Amino acid sequence: MILVTGATGSVGRHVVAGLLTQGERVRALTRDPGRASIPGQAEIVRGDLGAPDELGDALRGVHAVYLMAMGGAPRRFAELAERCGVRRVVVLSTSDVLDNVERQPDAVAELHGAFEHAVARTGMEWTFLRPNEFAGNSLHWAPQIMAGDVVRAPYPLARTVPIHERDIAAVAVRALTEDGHHGAKYALTGPQLITHADQLDLIGAAIGRTLRMEEISAGEAREQMTRYAPPAIVDAVLGQLAAAVHHPPAPTGTVEQVTGRPPYSFAEWAREHAADFR
Repeated sequence: MILVTGATGSVGRHVVAGLLTQGERVRALTRDPGRASIPGQAEIVRGDLGAPDELGDALRGVHAVYLMAMGGAPRRFAELAERCGVRRVVVLSTSDVLDNVERQPDAVAELHGAFEHAVARTGMEWTFLRPNEFAGNSLHWAPQIMAGDVVRAPYPLARTVPIHERDIAAVAVRALTEDGHHGAKYALTGPQLITHADQLDLIGAAIGRTLRMEEISAGEAREQMTRYAPPAIVDAVLGQLAAAVHHPPAPTGTVEQVTGRPPYSFAEWAREHAADFR
């Protein structure tokens, strides 16, 4: 049995589907089973990573876990998982995490680094997935695209290597079901370095419209973003975008090395998600 946390999330739902396709028994963890859209072959259980001490039943009989860095109690969850007999954990982390440093560079890296550390200190096998920017991050432009042809956003020239959520899930499925991934810290990227303005152009092409990005200041963006996200997380995101203007990441090729196929492009992601912007 494999437990998938965040089973209704953008990556988790593809992990569930991929495992089921391979004939694995899947237990999907969600806070609201009544609203969860999960394939019927999966066992759905209620649970919250914010209350790990209540997850004993969810972990019973589980040999592997796909773990999202959520809930704020990574050490308690990792210790409980090990006591329950879990042998393998795949952590969805972030490329922001740095190794061999006393302090992580920002709040996002600190959160994910805490989960990595909690799992690594156990006797379980572990694999860390460290994706660059999710292609799906562009979905936060959807309300502006639905309202008009201009998207107001900071750092239009920030260059990233956005990755399709299905590529992250494909690597996760391999790491959950195959030997040989213990101790791996997979830097996951899409195939192409592109700017945020380029991403908007590709979304426009997918929906048959010409879109334009109008730059706003980091201060204005921060004021808007802190209405729905913690300030420390907002500052981390804006700092990453500022850095990506002049010091962008590079494509890694890891998705193809692990799965045997090239990663999806942002253009493919945009066409797949065109309805989300209409």
